[in-house]
Amino acid sequence: MKLRENARYDIVTVSSMGVRLTPANRQPVELSNTFELQSTSAETNVLNVSAALGRETLVLTRFVAGSAIAAYIKGELRKRGIRYEGPDVPQGGPWGYRHQFNIADSGYGLRGPVVQNDRAGEVGRTIDAADYDIDRIFRVEGAKILHISGLIAALSEQTTKTCLEVARCAKQHGTLVSFDLNYRASFWKGREAELRRDFSEIAGLADILIGNEEDFQLALGIEGPEAGGRGIVSGIDNFKEMIARVRNAYPGASMFATTLRQVLSANAHLWGGILWAGGNWYVEDPREIPVLDRIGGGDGFVGGLLYAVLRGWEPADALKFGWATGALAVTMLTDYASPSSEEQVWNIYKGNARVKR
Repeated sequence: MKLRENARYDIVTVSSMGVRLTPANRQPVELSNTFELQSTSAETNVLNVSAALGRETLVLTRFVAGSAIAAYIKGELRKRGIRYEGPDVPQGGPWGYRHQFNIADSGYGLRGPVVQNDRAGEVGRTIDAADYDIDRIFRVEGAKILHISGLIAALSEQTTKTCLEVARCAKQHGTLVSFDLNYRASFWKGREAELRRDFSEIAGLADILIGNEEDFQLALGIEGPEAGGRGIVSGIDNFKEMIARVRNAYPGASMFATTLRQVLSANAHLWGGILWAGGNWYVEDPREIPVLDRIGGGDGFVGGLLYAVLRGWEPADALKFGWATGALAVTMLTDYASPSSEEQVWNIYKGNARVKR
């Protein structure tokens, strides 16, 4: 894939920022009175891999004016090296706007994690392409990759429209478009027809499409695989069969990828990945990995994959790096991967956990 040259930004995304509350010591929410706070969004989780490794990243978002939570989010983005643009919107009184709250425990052993989203009054639902000078960002300054997630693209009618406008502008000015379908039934309820239409347009602009076979079926209406069965082997076969159909429907995309995950317990997963690029399949067979907190593993995989695209690596290495950054993310209490170096990521891939002095 050809990256735009002389671009200020390596990766740009659109996102609704919020905070995550996680009980201390892996306890369940209902039994906890001590929680850890972090700034979060699926899209900035993806950016974080490149930002941590020194790349220039930008999130387009909205904030609540005068909000201490907004100030906290801005501070955390600065610490993570992620630039942001977006207006400060008046709260509008106690029943007005706020940032989303994601309340999620980590689970333990055979007790699985539980995630509760509290998104009423979310300011990010009002994100508007007119908030940003997208002509300046994509034509004048330039961006190598635009990453769109199905979460922000389906969050509201306004965010869907924004993602479409931003993706059209990016594509027009030579930016590669990455689209992680991330289908969520609760976001689609009552909007199935319009979202199917709009997701199909974004997918038609995409150079990189990410999602499992269910995402492609439900978000894009692609016929499901004929192969039956469960488990990771069936998942690989099903994905290969699905992508043959997706490629016919969306010939502009040149890379398709998904993770392979089987949950052994809250603390141990089988973790793998599969990628189609350049006419060839690449598979990372699932290996057992330890899990401190599973939230964000998929975003870590996408973040590593896009970093590898920026580096111009061969598809096999891109898949390996994405596998390893996903495996890194689940060792952290944050829901994003923050690699200290490429060497650290490659050591994770090799299974080398020896102390470095």
